[in-house]
Amino acid sequence: MRTLSASIVAYRNSVPMLNRAITSFLESAPNSVLYLIDNSPTDALRQIVSSPRVIYVHCRQNIGFGAAHNIALRSVMHHSTYHLVLNPDVYFDSPVIPELQAFMDANPDVGLVMPKVLNPDGTLQRLCKLLPSPWTLITRNFLPPLAERENFTYELQFTDYQRLLDVPFLSGCFMFLRMSVLESAGLFDERYFLYAEDLDLCRRIHQHARTVYYPHAVIYHDQEKAKGLLFHKIRSLSQYFNKWGWLHDEERRRINSQVLNKEIARYNLESKNFSEKRVPG
Repeated sequence: MRTLSASIVAYRNSVPMLNRAITSFLESAPNSVLYLIDNSPTDALRQIVSSPRVIYVHCRQNIGFGAAHNIALRSVMHHSTYHLVLNPDVYFDSPVIPELQAFMDANPDVGLVMPKVLNPDGTLQRLCKLLPSPWTLITRNFLPPLAERENFTYELQFTDYQRLLDVPFLSGCFMFLRMSVLESAGLFDERYFLYAEDLDLCRRIHQHARTVYYPHAVIYHDQEKAKGLLFHKIRSLSQYFNKWGWLHDEERRRINSQVLNKEIARYNLESKNFSEKRVPG
């Protein structure tokens, strides 16, 4: 069985950026294979594939983020121990993959791990999150004056992001997955075209195994943002809440409470200071 595989979903990405992501993975994981799934209307990106370890698949249309990654995941399901879902706007140094693989090897109860994620200027991206409520996403997207208060708990901002955290929602920009857990949790739900597919998958993995933030390995994320995708975001989030519950989601409340109680106790926060911030759920 192959130890590690990975997949990148491309859509009209710049060649230098895509090459940087591909090179980061290939140099960090020498005994591996990478699937480049291209959702672009033409196969112009085929030209960048120069390594025999890169398998190029052209979908001829934009089938969505999760559906494209599932092409690779189905191909490696019974052939890889681990699989990395990697964004094309991510890059990192060669020690990252071996360190994460060693962590997963030593912790068989972990189904998903995400490293520390930094902006290109070295500032932290707070991508450790609780399970969102509708209110959480309304404030973050449409009510900026209330978002700072909401994000204090939603993004676990009261932690220092310097130690291991068990987190129910980790970003889809870099998902280091244990394939045996994915066999139980399932692949990406292809009803989500874009947005919420990582939230949904992370939540299902969390039902079967630990989902962990590992700060001792560091990657960089350019956060390339496309315009005109608000419709897809609203549609996907509506699909998510239709699936898991809008106002009544007892599992969300239970998981968020467990995470918050554990971290509040760990950091010994004063109840007075913390009570001023709103707990999602």
